[in-house]
Amino acid sequence: MMMKTLRQEFRAEMAEIGCWWADNALDVRRGGFVGAITHRNDKLYEANKGVVQNARILWFFSELARVTGDGPNAGDCTTGERRYSGLAERAYDYFIRYFCDPVYGGVYWELNCRGEVVGNRKQIYAQAFAIYGLTSYYRLTACPSALSLAEELFGLVERYGRDPRHGGYLEAFSRRWASIDDMRLSEKDMNAPKTMNTHLHVLEAYTSLYRVAPSAALLAAIENCLECFRNHILSGGELYLRMYMDLEWNDLSDLRSFGHDIEASWLIWEALEVMQSETLKGGWKDKVVGMARQCLDRAVGDNGEIFDAMILESGKRIEQRVWWVQAEALVGFLAAFRLTGDGQFLHAAVEVWRFIRRYQKDPRHGEWLWFSRLDRSSTACKMGPWKGPYHNGRAMMEAFRILQDCDG
Repeated sequence: MMMKTLRQEFRAEMAEIGCWWADNALDVRRGGFVGAITHRNDKLYEANKGVVQNARILWFFSELARVTGDGPNAGDCTTGERRYSGLAERAYDYFIRYFCDPVYGGVYWELNCRGEVVGNRKQIYAQAFAIYGLTSYYRLTACPSALSLAEELFGLVERYGRDPRHGGYLEAFSRRWASIDDMRLSEKDMNAPKTMNTHLHVLEAYTSLYRVAPSAALLAAIENCLECFRNHILSGGELYLRMYMDLEWNDLSDLRSFGHDIEASWLIWEALEVMQSETLKGGWKDKVVGMARQCLDRAVGDNGEIFDAMILESGKRIEQRVWWVQAEALVGFLAAFRLTGDGQFLHAAVEVWRFIRRYQKDPRHGEWLWFSRLDRSSTACKMGPWKGPYHNGRAMMEAFRILQDCDG
């Protein structure tokens, strides 16, 4: 009975998230989607538009249209364009028109509100999310151009992004794919040539592409990425992910990210399932379950929430409650429950979900808050370069699917 109730709640929340983004995110002045929305749902039409943000929007509406059979015609949706497939098409058209570099290939980092390029570097993380979004759109529509572009981006990442000497992927390049000094993904990141975050989302993107267009080259690239995690990124002791590394994989990390640890635990397993490799699954099962258990033991707060991170030197937790961490914890704990049958993971997932509903959602204006209402500030933008419908929207889809699997 609890499983059925949870599925109903996840499906209802998925519809609410879809409606909020359909109602609030469209740029009715210049096309596509606005660059930012305040915590009170005010559109910031002059805000820049980020490639990661737009790739994630493309992914979300494509997936939502596919899993809901083109989406519910919910009565509380006020936008005139209610069909999620139409919003996926809108996202795709804007993305290929403005973000794709017609000369050197790849996708630009950032546009201004008019669609003019203001950041032309080639971040490997961004290329990965472009693959992820395009693959989802292809899965929805069977559009050959979307698949062709995703495969082209895969080739560019392998050609320019792969470190031929030490393995793995480098962070960023110039528009012409030359080396650059500042490779940081964001201002808060360390300027390191290799990061866990980029490798995680390369794996995610390649898994998605392999699902719709398997090839020997793609399979080899996924296997290589998993090797990087096993040999260099995953700490052998407490089973957490090293965040920053130099060219030779020496650890530079100062933090441990609980959100990325729990996200990786289920994304790695998803890759193994898509690859259909029982041998690799056998070698990874204890690791991914151990990563989830580490988060269960070290990251959970008094209200069932998952805290953001931990300072490695002191062992002190950074006790912020961030929306995407709660979303990934929900999926990660449910995935660990499905793998093990351990009721502790199911209980943890239920507690995270209760926390989300009570503190992370905005009861007045809708959507999830960046920081929970227990944190000092819940006034951060609800949409921006790093906040879209990807984490919480995907969490509802994945959580619903996992519980369906558990019920047989």
